[in-house]
Amino acid sequence: MSTPLIVVIAIVGLIIFSGVKVLYEYERGVIFRLGRLSGTKGPGFKWIIPGIDKLVKISLRIITMDVPPQDVITKDNVSVKVNAVVYFKVVEPKKAVVEVENYLYATSQLAQTTLRSVLGQVELDDLLAERDKLNIKLQDVLDKQTDAWGIKVTLVEVKYVDLPQDMQKAMARQAEAERERRAKVIAAEGEYQASTKLSEASAILSENPMALQLRYLQTMIEMSSDKSSTIVLPLPIDLLTPFIDKYKNSLKS
Repeated sequence: MSTPLIVVIAIVGLIIFSGVKVLYEYERGVIFRLGRLSGTKGPGFKWIIPGIDKLVKISLRIITMDVPPQDVITKDNVSVKVNAVVYFKVVEPKKAVVEVENYLYATSQLAQTTLRSVLGQVELDDLLAERDKLNIKLQDVLDKQTDAWGIKVTLVEVKYVDLPQDMQKAMARQAEAERERRAKVIAAEGEYQASTKLSEASAILSENPMALQLRYLQTMIEMSSDKSSTIVLPLPIDLLTPFIDKYKNSLKS
C-alpha cells in the first residue's frame, strides 16, 4: 500500500471519527445543518456530518442558580439586601438554543431584576413573615417570562434578608415591648379570674354561715402548722351566743 493512500485513509478516518458524538441520558443534542435547525437527538451514540452539521449539547437536569444579594427598597421605604436561589431546567432544548443566546446568563439576570421588582412591592413585615407566598409569586413570574426560552422554573427560595443595624434594633425593641404587653395581659387575666373565683366563694360563704365557720377552723389548722411561736385565735361570737342567752335567762328568773 502506497504512502499517499495511507494518508488519504487516515484523513477519511479522522473525518469520520470527528463526527462521532455520545449523548448521556440527561442530555439532548440540537443539530444545525449548514446553519439551519435540523432537529434534536436523544441519548446514545450519534454521528453527524463533519463540517456540515453542528451539535449543541443541552442538559435536562435541574440547575441550581444562586442569585447574588440585591438592594431592595420595600413598599414602606426600608432598604434591605436580599439574595435567593432559583431551581430551573430546560424542557425544550430547541428554544433554549435558538431563542436566547445564553440561557444561563439570561435566567440569572432575569432572576435578579424580578427579585428587586417583586419584593419592592411588599412591606418589610410581609417580606419577613410571608416568605412562602413571595417564593410562589417569584416562581410564577419567572416561569412565565422564561417559558419562551423553553425553561421551566420549578422553585424559588428567598435565602436571607439583611436588615440595617438601626432597623434590627428597632425590631428588637418592638419585640420586647410586645412581650411586655403579653405579660401584662396574662397577669391581668389572672387577676380577673382570681377575683371572679373569690367573689363566687364569698357569695357561697355568705349564704351558709356554717361553711364560714368551717373555713375559719381550716384556716386555724393551717396557721398552727407553721413554725410561728405565737398564734392569736379570735373567738367567734357565735360560739358564745348560747352561754350569753343562758346567763340572761338566769337573771330574769
